[in-house]
Amino acid sequence: MYSRLLLLALGTFAIGTDSFVVAGILPNVADDLNVSNSAAGQLVTVFALSYAVLSPVMAAATAHWPRKQLLISGLLVLALGNVLTAVLPTFGLVVASRVVAGLGAAMFTPTASVTASTLAPPEKRGKALAIVMAGLSGATALGAPIGTVIGSQSDWRTTMWFVVALALVAAVGVMTMLPAVPSLPPVKLSQRLTPLRDTRIVFTLLTTVLVLMGLYTVYTYIAISFDRATDGNGTTLAVLLFIWGIAATLGNLGGGSLTDKLGSRVVINSAIVIAALNFLLLPLSSRNTVTAALALVVWGLCGWGVLVPQQHRLIQINPAGAPLSIALNAAALYLGVSASGGTGAAGISLFGAYNLGLVGAVFIVLGLGTAEIARSLIARRGKPSSDGAPQAAPVAEPSPRT
Repeated sequence: MYSRLLLLALGTFAIGTDSFVVAGILPNVADDLNVSNSAAGQLVTVFALSYAVLSPVMAAATAHWPRKQLLISGLLVLALGNVLTAVLPTFGLVVASRVVAGLGAAMFTPTASVTASTLAPPEKRGKALAIVMAGLSGATALGAPIGTVIGSQSDWRTTMWFVVALALVAAVGVMTMLPAVPSLPPVKLSQRLTPLRDTRIVFTLLTTVLVLMGLYTVYTYIAISFDRATDGNGTTLAVLLFIWGIAATLGNLGGGSLTDKLGSRVVINSAIVIAALNFLLLPLSSRNTVTAALALVVWGLCGWGVLVPQQHRLIQINPAGAPLSIALNAAALYLGVSASGGTGAAGISLFGAYNLGLVGAVFIVLGLGTAEIARSLIARRGKPSSDGAPQAAPVAEPSPRT
């Protein structure tokens, strides 16, 4: 079981690398395509927006496909998108290629999660999901830094070939080692959007959008907003991204344990407040390598630490509808990332790249407001638990990792 799950994790690792690596090579992309850094940042926006919009659409359209076929197809489409990114000569065509890559990610990631839960026995499904999604957080620690080094030592297009190689290796592994997984019962797109009728879920998802928008307003343009700390050196930036990725992985893992002990409200609110304060200080802390590294540790721990308690809150709201809510939360995450390209570009134009942390902090604080609105709505629906959420019917509480 675990070797098969690792294949799925390799696929999410390729997708995560594709999502995060452009930020590390942004100046090289902008110079080669003869556009501004702000314009080049829209490549992150297009990929993430394609994923967010196409995930529920593709889930409904391909519900009758065998899961193995869909996984392989998603990885091949991801590889194709990155091949096009690597070879197309103009900015407009490269933007279009990011839509293709986002389509591949939208086909693979939700399917990988469902497949993981199918391969594992019920008592190990949470762990199986954690292994698959560890590929995504692992991409922040390894994939993006490696791709940044490749781009700084050779050419940014070589970095995209690196992503192609990851996707193809994962596709071959799935093709040869993963057993046949049956298709799911058809679920219409309207049914997948049913959770949006619940205002508690809407405000919880809005929290994910706003917090991720704030965090990635800086990350998308980290190569230029942290260039005082890196002195424009790609290897130094890769080291900082590696530090951020390790902190993000620890935050992701630690968020589940803290949520079990303290409840999701305490973890969500604490992570948001600390992240906002950290971002307010970024104009100062991003000036040199040591303080920048410390800021990135706090950023990674809090930014990724908020994701698991968000999932936990969604599960508490409606345990039976958790799969649909969690899928929407993943789409909300990428919607926030996609919006960050625009907010970051506007922030650079108005306040300069070194002050992007102030812009990001505004959205993070707004996320705290929507998180409290969600908690208040949850409390009104029933007797509050330690989290402020209504106590579920006598059903075993789901694992926050699911």
